[in-house]
Amino acid sequence: MSARWLLYPLLLVVVGIFATALLLGFAAAMIWPTLPALDIVTDYRPKVPLRVYSAEGKLIGEFGEERRSVVTIKEVPKSLVDAILAAEDERYFQHKGVDYLGVARAALANFTHIGPRQGASTITMQVARNFFLTREKTVTRKVNEMLLAFKIESSLTKEQILELYINQIYLGQRAYGFASAARIYYGKPLEALSLAEIAMLAGLPKGPSIFNPVANPARAKQRQQYVLRRMRDINVISAEDQANADKQPLAIKNELNEFATKADYVAEMVRQAMYERYKENAYAMGLKVHTTIFVNHQTAANAALRAGLLAYDRRHGYRGPEAYAELPANATEETLDDALTDYPDSEDIYSAVVTEATPKRVKAHRRNGEQIEITEAGLKFAAEALTDKAGPNLRIRRGAIIRVQADDKKRWSITQLPAAESMLISADPRDGAIRAIAGGFDFTRSQFNHATQALRQPGSSFKPFIYSSALEKGFTPATIVNDAPLFFDAGTTGGQAWEPKNYDGKFEGPMTLRRGLAKSKNMISIRVLKSVGAKYAQDWITRFGFEADKHPAYLTMALGAGSVTPLQMAGAYAVFANGGYRVSPWIITRITDQKGKPLVQVEPPQLDDAVRAVAPRNAFVMSRLLQEITRAGTA
Repeated sequence: MSARWLLYPLLLVVVGIFATALLLGFAAAMIWPTLPALDIVTDYRPKVPLRVYSAEGKLIGEFGEERRSVVTIKEVPKSLVDAILAAEDERYFQHKGVDYLGVARAALANFTHIGPRQGASTITMQVARNFFLTREKTVTRKVNEMLLAFKIESSLTKEQILELYINQIYLGQRAYGFASAARIYYGKPLEALSLAEIAMLAGLPKGPSIFNPVANPARAKQRQQYVLRRMRDINVISAEDQANADKQPLAIKNELNEFATKADYVAEMVRQAMYERYKENAYAMGLKVHTTIFVNHQTAANAALRAGLLAYDRRHGYRGPEAYAELPANATEETLDDALTDYPDSEDIYSAVVTEATPKRVKAHRRNGEQIEITEAGLKFAAEALTDKAGPNLRIRRGAIIRVQADDKKRWSITQLPAAESMLISADPRDGAIRAIAGGFDFTRSQFNHATQALRQPGSSFKPFIYSSALEKGFTPATIVNDAPLFFDAGTTGGQAWEPKNYDGKFEGPMTLRRGLAKSKNMISIRVLKSVGAKYAQDWITRFGFEADKHPAYLTMALGAGSVTPLQMAGAYAVFANGGYRVSPWIITRITDQKGKPLVQVEPPQLDDAVRAVAPRNAFVMSRLLQEITRAGTA
């Protein structure tokens, strides 16, 4: 009798299991036909960003929502595969898309609340979710995920599925896939990663935000240690390997050093050109654009421009804090950080909010939480702003937003961002290849490229082109011209009377054309242009690539009163340097797809094929006259 009663519960369990299986089978039969086609995984075409490279092949720019580098499974180190499986799906090569043991283990753990809550998603299920489903936590979504996993497993090999996962999974910092994450977090290719670095990356899929080593290094370390323990548990590493990897510090690469050099203006020029050609596809088809830029030239250009602007700005004195924030007496670190939100750092010039200020000491807070103290020489530049005599917009007081800079001994000083702007462009005169462009002090502050977009008066730098026209009219370097005062009445100018002056206000009488250019004498240039004829000179300068309508045929053209871009000036001066040929500055050498297949190949222009702008004699003489400016003139 008792045995018969024992059979009833067992029978109920069997019936329940059978009914559940029937129900699941019915649900699967209904859902299966509605599952999406697997085209996007069987014909995988990931979004790969547009990348910009220097002439040496070093990365200098990247554009695209998803930062991704696609690799084949053969290129993935075995230790990374081991780490991923240990962290995410140790029975990956045993199951068929759904790990029933894992499901049972997770269900038991979650039901009994023993340990942390567990999921049971296999790598195949994660692939299904990443490509086809949302992240909502519903029974329907989970069933769809499982069915899609079965469908994927029936269409692709385990190696193909793992390759999809390694290339597609999101790992924080806009990095998609492990190859991209290795470059972004460590600046290395996959094959160069250490075990410690591999374990950290393998821990990211669980929570790219929670375990992000940039935002939360402590949690990232805990997750890395978990991955190492799991790798030891399944015997893919030794206890010694685990201990050594655990001791290795997490040396995460500084985001500012992601590229070989700062070339934001160059990268933006390339982006605009690619968008014009490929539209929105430019940001997803994995284009690799190689440029004429040399990394060492670009680095030197950046340094020279910043140093020059800062020195110029410093000579004009301290302008006062950039703004003032109202700080409560017990301001928290979060409050101080909020005050700096709209004032991003500019390379080694940091924004800081003042927490205490006296004439002898300033304490300030940086957005990384660092509390800094500025004393003695560090206060010299802004000393006036620390006195009682300072005006309300100049005074450095609590809440002032200032700029600070540290020397190599970590001694802080008060500085400021320059109010002026500048640019630098360097090109090879033989073929016009651009070697460096610094379009402004800081691209994040202003995206306006002063090298290519800024129409400005060239001033005295335009005089050599007037002198070139004079040589063609019979002048020689030895021709004598009088450096004496000039006056043009309103009737002559057609407007206001004009009495030009030399820069130094002095007149030196008759002198050779060579000396007049070397000393940049305005009176000489005006007399030369008057003799040549303004209309003739206007036509002549078009040989160098200048636009006639930007340089009206008036005598003021002799002083550079027209409008040019620095890019035009670079191309124009190349004519003198290369023997008289006009070469157009260019920057893109080739474009390839993500696999390296050439799409566009640009052959460097040859001087033999270039347009002759001026005679060799003219270019040679002008080149010698320009050398004289450096040897004994205003340069």
